[in-house]
Amino acid sequence: MAVTIGRCLAVDACLLILTLTCHHSNADNVVAGASTEEAPHRRFEYKYSFKGPHLSQTDGIIPFWVHIGNAIPSADQVRITPSLRSQKGSVWTKNTVNFDHWEVEVTFRVSGRGKMGADGLAIWFTTAQGLDGPVYGAADNWNGIGIFFDSFDNDGKKNNPAVLVVGNNGKLVYDHPNDGTTQALGTCLRDFRNKPYPVRAKITYYKKTLTVLINNGFTPDKDDYEFCTKVDNMIIPQEGYFGISAATGGLADDHDVLSFLTFRLTEPGQELPAPEAEMPKEEQDKYQEEFENFQQELDKKKDDYQKEHPEVQREPIEEMYESVNDREIRQVFEGQNQIHQEIKQLHRQLAMILDEQSRYVSVVTDEISKRHGELVGQAPSQEMGAVVATQQEILRNLNELRNSFHESLKQIDATQHQANPVSMGTYETVQHFNEIQEHLHVVKRNIEHLITRNGSPSENQGEKCPDPPKMPSCLGTIHFLVFVVIQSVLFLSYIMYKSQQEAAAKKFF
Repeated sequence: MAVTIGRCLAVDACLLILTLTCHHSNADNVVAGASTEEAPHRRFEYKYSFKGPHLSQTDGIIPFWVHIGNAIPSADQVRITPSLRSQKGSVWTKNTVNFDHWEVEVTFRVSGRGKMGADGLAIWFTTAQGLDGPVYGAADNWNGIGIFFDSFDNDGKKNNPAVLVVGNNGKLVYDHPNDGTTQALGTCLRDFRNKPYPVRAKITYYKKTLTVLINNGFTPDKDDYEFCTKVDNMIIPQEGYFGISAATGGLADDHDVLSFLTFRLTEPGQELPAPEAEMPKEEQDKYQEEFENFQQELDKKKDDYQKEHPEVQREPIEEMYESVNDREIRQVFEGQNQIHQEIKQLHRQLAMILDEQSRYVSVVTDEISKRHGELVGQAPSQEMGAVVATQQEILRNLNELRNSFHESLKQIDATQHQANPVSMGTYETVQHFNEIQEHLHVVKRNIEHLITRNGSPSENQGEKCPDPPKMPSCLGTIHFLVFVVIQSVLFLSYIMYKSQQEAAAKKFF
């Protein structure tokens, strides 16, 4: 039976390797076929693009773009919809695009706490701006093309998240119940939610062929694209608007677009359109003059500021701000210092309790000596012997507890001086110190309870020791012993647990 199972596993592994090899070879053939043709010329078109770090202006407007609905532009991204229910938003170019061939690269991030997303994000090229509507936040019956990133499974076939290419001539109503699968010209299954890196989509329309490539967001390599779908013999309008829209329903995701880059494609051998033809010479001279005036004014303000503040003239501006790593390290060390102070406070309280117990032991010993002198030839009572032994045991346990606190202080001091700043900024280290602080607070409360119970003079005077023999005061031995022994056992167990955790952690460094 074992041999049969091993052979089956070996056969399955071989089949999987063959499948991956064939898939990889097919992808290589597609890339090789595409590379045999001469690549078109690409020219970046800034009027139909946006990206950070200065994506929006101070008044919240995106240059050359218009945003509506729940879209929120910021300096480094455009949040098409926030993570709230029933939200819609979109951004569209102000000017029409009249390229015969084009390519867009969109970088976006879809993130949410739910296992399923809702509803999705869409990239548009349509003859009219679909400012609002039921199709991912844009208008239905569009004339053009839509590339949909659908994250909600409406038909229950478990075929989402998916990427769909849907064309429309202005008369088609989008099939929401079936997730548009009956109208899709091309589709692929890709999970684009909650990825460690932003997801990238490259959409190319060249020689009546629409190609969609996806970077799945598992790697920081921006050029790590994989083939998604391809639609041949596709005719779209000559002029149109680029747009991005998103919507949420009963569930919610954050739909963030980090950049939208547009490129004009020109066939090899054709003459490129002159860049000056897109902007008149008078307008170019006007913008150039405004730029020079702004640059001169900025340089003048820099000189005036340096004259007024000569002490900060050579200080780099980066040193005036705290980085994220520096802030995390500072917070960790502040937490360590707070724990250090708490342990010191507990150490002082234990020293006070130890002195008090030593005083009690001295009083009991003196009383026994006196009784022993008065009652010569009589054996001391068993109760007094038990009390003395108990007090001595308590004193020994308190000494051990005090030594344990002293060792903890030494360990924390060593950690503060020898800790690695990079590793200390991790979540596990912060969680470990939080657990230490919680345990120390428990010990502190119990010790304060013991001090309140056994240190009150009125209570000690109110209780009397049993006769015979007569004692000057009663210590509440049984209760005090129980509490101190429990606390000693708990603390010693915690010290052993902490030592095991530190020994286990050292294996990884």
